[in-house]
Amino acid sequence: MRVKYFNTAGPCDPELHYMLPAGPRLPQARELIEMDRYFVVHAPRQTGKTTTLGVLELELRAEGSAVALTVSCEAASVAGDDFGAAELVLLDDLREAARSAGLEGAELPPEPWPEAAPGARLGAALSAWAARCPRPLVLFFDEIDAMRGQSLLSVLRQLRNGHNMRPKRHPFPNAVALCGLRDVRDYKAASGGEPSRLGTASPFNISVRSLRMGDFTCEEVAGLYAQHTAATGQEFRPEAVARAFEVTCGQPWLVNALAYEITREMRIPPEDPITAEHVDQARERLIRARATHLDSLVAKLQEPRVRRVMEPMIAGTFSYADDTFDDDVSYVRDLGLIAQGLPLRVANPIYREVVLRVLGGPAESFVLAEPRSFVLPDGRFDLPRLLREFTGFWREHGEVLVRGTVYHEAACHIVLMAYLQRLVNGGGYLDREYATGTGRLDVLIRWPYQGPDGDRRVQREALEVKLWHPGRPDPHDQGLEQLDGYLDRLGLDTGVLVVFDRRPQAPAWHERTTLGSAATPRGRKVTVLRA
Repeated sequence: MRVKYFNTAGPCDPELHYMLPAGPRLPQARELIEMDRYFVVHAPRQTGKTTTLGVLELELRAEGSAVALTVSCEAASVAGDDFGAAELVLLDDLREAARSAGLEGAELPPEPWPEAAPGARLGAALSAWAARCPRPLVLFFDEIDAMRGQSLLSVLRQLRNGHNMRPKRHPFPNAVALCGLRDVRDYKAASGGEPSRLGTASPFNISVRSLRMGDFTCEEVAGLYAQHTAATGQEFRPEAVARAFEVTCGQPWLVNALAYEITREMRIPPEDPITAEHVDQARERLIRARATHLDSLVAKLQEPRVRRVMEPMIAGTFSYADDTFDDDVSYVRDLGLIAQGLPLRVANPIYREVVLRVLGGPAESFVLAEPRSFVLPDGRFDLPRLLREFTGFWREHGEVLVRGTVYHEAACHIVLMAYLQRLVNGGGYLDREYATGTGRLDVLIRWPYQGPDGDRRVQREALEVKLWHPGRPDPHDQGLEQLDGYLDRLGLDTGVLVVFDRRPQAPAWHERTTLGSAATPRGRKVTVLRA
């Protein structure tokens, strides 16, 4: 018998892959289909939309309750605004999908499609198909928002018109689901961000519900990983499951990718349980490899509307500005880069790490110090030396690197993170938290080492990073207070406050970069780096 594996490429196959039941991930869909409703399903990429629709399609056909079919609109997207050409591609794909699904006889679309004018072909075709179909016809249009402009609007209008004629006994699909990254009722985005191209405010106002697929819960992650344990006997320890959920926040692709990395690439012996340390190693390997899914997110970072959201989040200066900014936030959230709800935050620690590493890549190439030289004889990390050497690095390269960073507002954070990454990455981990709206970035260095008795220990060092903005008071005192709170949360006695002076009237770079000490309001002695 073939051993299943964790899937990271394309829809899941229950014969090949570990996977969670699809129904609970979209529980409202069955009820809407039974009520002959048209609805929307949306979620970021790699969250299981296509897999869930595929399972639902198979269930409906197996039960004999409907002729259900999923078709991708991605190929039709190449037609752009040529809605006539887009219709032809979509109709060809519908026919091929029906054949591939094994539909037979009257279940198949009519051959040929009925003649109709461009802009009416899809509606005529679906009407003819519904008229001959022996059971209710249910269609799932996947990747609907891959289409743009007039092609998308033409499809939506024809679906709306056919839906609205059903009470007059006009044959048309009983239920339709439109599935994509975004809620397709957001037509400003669907038309390429140009409201003037819409023609109407609501070309699909027949949708009764917009269903957003969420990420996995911690219990669902445990259930998924337990399938591997049941199949192989290899245990995911509870702390490993908790760590996997912590670093992924349940993002389905990341949850599967971590497990695949551990079980297939790292090849942990089956008799050895999987630990939280294995999860950390897999996390680091994923980030370094930047698999296709991560790269597709990275490619979005330079888009102006993504940068308008991500830059102030990294710098800790985020504030709501206007309706246009709200649209940017909605777009970045639908991409999956930031989480649902407030305060705004990056969707999960792995995305957060990838974003800073990508943005800091050019600066990291300037760091020539040898990472292993920062390891003390007892195995601990030499943070005091790193801070001393960073001051020299900043005096020499800081101004050039800041000016050359596209994310200019967050440039100081990005350069510091690049420096830390280059030197800590040799044997430790960096956990970073953008504290949105507080004007700070929290950083935790975790450095595993072996104690004198051979026991496994972890050195932890905390840094609080602040910016001194033009027209604002020196954030030194506020930073010390916030550092106290951060150290309380971590259970640490000391830490580092870093203050970058961004005022135009600030002293010269070589003069303002200093390293000293201070006492926090709660009496902790901490290091203060001003730059």
